[in-house]
Amino acid sequence: MEELGEILKREANAQKAKDLQRFFKTGKGEYGEGDVFLGITVPQIRKLCKQSRDCELEDIDALIESPIHEARLLGLFLMIEKINLARKNRNFEMEERIFNSYLDYASQNRINNWDLVDLSAPKISGEFLISRDRGILYTLARSQNLWDRRIAILSTFAFIKNKDFSDSLKIAEILLKDKHDLIHKAVGWMLREIGKRNKKVLVGFLNKHYKNMPRTMLRYSIEKFEEGERKKYMRK
Repeated sequence: MEELGEILKREANAQKAKDLQRFFKTGKGEYGEGDVFLGITVPQIRKLCKQSRDCELEDIDALIESPIHEARLLGLFLMIEKINLARKNRNFEMEERIFNSYLDYASQNRINNWDLVDLSAPKISGEFLISRDRGILYTLARSQNLWDRRIAILSTFAFIKNKDFSDSLKIAEILLKDKHDLIHKAVGWMLREIGKRNKKVLVGFLNKHYKNMPRTMLRYSIEKFEEGERKKYMRK
């Protein structure tokens, strides 16, 4: 694990790190307050992930416990590799172990920025829950923690890809009155993805809720509509 840490440090870019810290809102009082960046791009991290697939789960623990954002992202990418392999080999015990570790990391606030959630939740918790009880997502959706709520809605992206929309719509309803812009964007994005696959389902949801939806959520959800149809929904 020290070797992976050293590789990450060698890839560091001080100027890029400053840019990323601004982009991911790491200032005092912002949603990413205190997060530390090295300035490493996602393609660089994906490349390192491919080179490190044989690492142990303990190595992943160390990465995700790191204060460095890119280390946590690398750890999550490696978790995806591990859970995909377990699924392919029908190693259900390992698959569940990785899923439970993911929930533990979430509870410890280690998956604590929108990119970490968006790149991991559909692949780890979402795909794990496709054929299992999904009650945990409703618990997460009602959490006081911003990232738990984003994990809840982003996990349903895996279901949406299978044209299974029910849980996405129910969780979207739970989050309709959420106060955070990052939840508005996430819910709107998932609604838009539903609309790509079945516009009738999206329209049914919008007709019921559009007057009470946060504007950002509504705007994201209707992004693919024709201009006239967008204007109709944006008028309250």
